[in-house]
Amino acid sequence: MKRTEIRIAGFGGQGVVLAGVLLGTAAAVSDGRRAVQTQSYGAAARGGGARSEVVISDDPVIYPRVTHPDIMVAMSEEAMKKYGADMRPGALLFIDSDLVKSVPRDDVRRVGLPVSNLATQELGRTIVANMVMLGVVVAKTGIVSISGMEAAIRENVPPKTIDLNLKAFRKGLELGGKAPIEEPAHHATA
Repeated sequence: MKRTEIRIAGFGGQGVVLAGVLLGTAAAVSDGRRAVQTQSYGAAARGGGARSEVVISDDPVIYPRVTHPDIMVAMSEEAMKKYGADMRPGALLFIDSDLVKSVPRDDVRRVGLPVSNLATQELGRTIVANMVMLGVVVAKTGIVSISGMEAAIRENVPPKTIDLNLKAFRKGLELGGKAPIEEPAHHATA
């Protein structure tokens, strides 16, 4: 597997950092690959910008920073504007379609689902939108194994929330299996 750069961005309180930790843990601990995870968030943790980045590779990760994401998750409009510009052309972008209304890039593939709304309506907790989105990402990319992600969830979320988080992840897998990938506008042909 070549080096894959992943960026997950949103606002504080959406579980962006946890999502990156889980992805890196699934890759490194369960799937036996090399992974590096970094994070940053604004001064106001809840509501401020948050970003988590993961590099996954079969070879040693020499440079731990994400420079041009191959996969990006945008959980808010602000995150899309702030962190979407440096996606590589042809990258796969996942957006929470309730919270991200404009994508200023027409050279990336896109999957848009209302994950926050789905988490609220179907699971009763908006806070697990990150887990729903992780399920969608895993279903569409296979970047980590399902069993690896489930093990990472079991090991890294509070014990009382394991069942809810697993249910949200599995809901995302189901949704991701059905969701279409919109191809870049410049590749569209009649």
